[in-house]
Amino acid sequence: MSSVQEMYHDKLVSPEEAAKLIKSGDVIVAPPTSNEPNVLWKALADRKDELEGVVVRQFLPGRKQPHMDPSFVPHIFIETFFATNPVRDLIRNGHATYVPSNFGDIPRIIRQSERVDVVTFTVSPMDEYGYFNFGLGCDYTPAAIEVAQKIIVEVNPNMPRTGGSNNIHISKVDFIIECDVPIIEHQPPEISKLEETIGSYIAERIEDGSTLQIGIGGIPAAVCKFMEHKKDLGIHTELISDYLQDLVECGAVNGSKKSIHKGKAVATIVLGTRKFFDFLNNNPTIELMPVDYVNDPYIIGQNHKMVSINGTIEVDLFGQCASENIGTQLWGGTGGQSDFSRGVTIARGGKGFVVLKSTAKNGAVSKIVPTLTPGAVVTTSRNYVDHVVTEYGVAKLRGKSMRERALNLINIAHPDFRDELRHSARQMKLI
Repeated sequence: MSSVQEMYHDKLVSPEEAAKLIKSGDVIVAPPTSNEPNVLWKALADRKDELEGVVVRQFLPGRKQPHMDPSFVPHIFIETFFATNPVRDLIRNGHATYVPSNFGDIPRIIRQSERVDVVTFTVSPMDEYGYFNFGLGCDYTPAAIEVAQKIIVEVNPNMPRTGGSNNIHISKVDFIIECDVPIIEHQPPEISKLEETIGSYIAERIEDGSTLQIGIGGIPAAVCKFMEHKKDLGIHTELISDYLQDLVECGAVNGSKKSIHKGKAVATIVLGTRKFFDFLNNNPTIELMPVDYVNDPYIIGQNHKMVSINGTIEVDLFGQCASENIGTQLWGGTGGQSDFSRGVTIARGGKGFVVLKSTAKNGAVSKIVPTLTPGAVVTTSRNYVDHVVTEYGVAKLRGKSMRERALNLINIAHPDFRDELRHSARQMKLI
């Protein structure tokens, strides 16, 4: 038996044994969706009555875990950097909380935390040299590894191996759990006609040789649908999904014109299907890097013709974008929107697109408004908003006066609300 195999054997514990290592008051850091642990959460939940004041900090929780229940609040409390379905109602009812932060700043927050007692995440099986691979995420995990008192990994044979800064040696790991749980999958969205319209407006403004940041959802998927005829595109984005495989296989993405990481698609997390996970496995053209590198505006800005595409909930006539809340109700989080909106303003030939449908509630509510709904949070300030896109067109904002901004935004609002918006703009002395 080799030395790394001996270390593996010595550090291997059951989920129940690993859960007993966590004490009352401990702070646990876990990674986003695809790399979050699973069997450890179940074992920890079984110890609920033995624990008090344990805090779990995580970005983008993916599965509804046993501890995501109001009855766990005195025992295990969730602090999330991004609200998702499993925790959204908990936050709204005061049973969990949200930590406002740009995605790119989370590693710094972790390093500066008063304490990180445990970091736990899923990895691929160890290689012959003793390295585990993070697989579908790099994100803030390296920062948590630096400062955590205990490192617990779940070894899952379903986790692919990916390139980049994405490995940890067994000598750094304190405890190992083995599990065989399917990696959570996210199916590509169905694209509506309205989303196709919005996607086409953006795609026609993307030049060959551009480097793209694309999120997930119907509108980003629609943009990709219209880019299959493009040439020499690159990827530098916080999140990759199945769209990347489609764009690589049709020849639109090859990274040959990128300014940095030429020939490589760079990201920090992955959401997608099993087919896409298999495409990523040992793929030398994909690199996952820490989020404080990928989302650093000055790194983003080194990519010439950098394009960012991000969704929002509401835009006011000043150009402010609220992408986290519906009024006072938290819906998502800051994520990397501000990071990339700033980065494209630095990039030579950079372009930023903030996208939304013009109305909500079956056309009863305009999403372009005179002023943001009370309680709504500004995610991207007006200084960093370049273009706003609805199904009615594209409003150019960067470099425009307040009067021009208001008029351009009114022109892409739903026609039923334009007169009302003009009246409000006059009252506010914008036009």
